[in-house]
This record gives sequence, C-alpha cells and structure tokens, in this order.
Amino acid sequence: MKNTTILVIEGRHAEIPSFATDLQKKGFDIRSFQNGSQAVSKMKQTNPSLVVINAASLRSTGIRICLAVRKKDPKLPIILILESEKAVDKEVAEAVLVLPFTVQKLVNRIKALLPSDGKNVVTAGPIQLDLDHKRVRCLSKNAKLTPRLITLLQILMEKHGEVVERESLFKKVWETNYTGDTRTLDVHISWLRRAIELDPNNPKFLKTIRGVGYRLDV
Repeated sequence: MKNTTILVIEGRHAEIPSFATDLQKKGFDIRSFQNGSQAVSKMKQTNPSLVVINAASLRSTGIRICLAVRKKDPKLPIILILESEKAVDKEVAEAVLVLPFTVQKLVNRIKALLPSDGKNVVTAGPIQLDLDHKRVRCLSKNAKLTPRLITLLQILMEKHGEVVERESLFKKVWETNYTGDTRTLDVHISWLRRAIELDPNNPKFLKTIRGVGYRLDV
C-alpha cells in the first residue's frame, strides 16, 4: 500500500470528518488538495491509483470534480463522499459513501477498487477482468462478479471477435451437457451487460447474434 498514491480532495470543516490523515496512518501515500481544480491540475505529477472526493467537506455534490477527473483519466477509480443521500448519477463514481461511516469502511472500499498487481488479470480491449478480486473494469464501470459470471466473461474475452454459440457457452459455463433450457444464459448475459456496458440496452461490446449466440467486440 505504500506504493499506492491516493488523491484526496477535501475541505476543512469542524463538523465534517477529514480522512486524509487517517488514510495516511493506514499506510497509503496521500496527496491532499482543498479544491478540485488544483487536484486535477496535479494529477499527472501525482499519478494516483484512486481519487477520494470528500464532497461533504466541500459543501457540494462533487459531481463537477468527478467529471473533471473523468475527463483527465477515464479509468481512474473515484470514491465520492456525501453528507446525505442525494440523487447522484452512479456513473460519475465507482463508489458513493454517505456519512457517517468508519475509516475502515473507506479503506475496504479503496482496497476493492485499487488496480490489481496484474498477476491474474485477463484483458481484452478496455475490459479488465481481475480474477483474484472477482471484479471487472470497463471504461468508467467497475463491478464485482459472481463466479459464474466470471467464467462466462472469461470465455467471451478469450474468444473476442468470434461468435460463441449458445449451446457451447451454456455447456462450458454450467458444466453440463443438458441444453434444453438456456434462458438462464440470457439472464446472465444481461447481468454482464450491466457490469460492462455504459448503456446495457444498447450494448457496444457484448452483442447478440440472433439464432446463433454471442460475440464480444472490443
């Protein structure tokens, strides 16, 4: 964790907890800034692995800062801290935490979002499947997957660009020769789309090839 640089953007308000010092005590390399524009301008020099935006301490929703960070680095994970449950577009941050919560909860969330050491990561285009942490990253999306979804995505990634027949996919993922009812496969495909597609209803990556099967285009 000592090599893990975290960019923390937070103001100073007596009634709002500050997290930069606590995270430093937990062994993270912290770069702290009191406003978004300053933090974003220093992103290239600091080269962070993750950004924590304490919007509650800034008396804002933090959305504008999230978008500025996204514009600079679309793949950088963002944790957004809010004072109350507000209508926040989940696309702007990988995790949204609402006060109050413990520092340990924040640390756990950070660890789950940090990039893997790369030893057990399958990559195809913008899709990164971390087999150790059971997570998939694609553009601004970051999601935890069930073992079955991991197997399904891994097969599609290894055969990206090729059409994988429904029956073949079902047999491999469910480890069965019975293919009488493959509707459960469609359900799992829709869950996978929710995890990797910016618009699951109009998938750009995971395509249905009618009457045949599925193809992952990256």
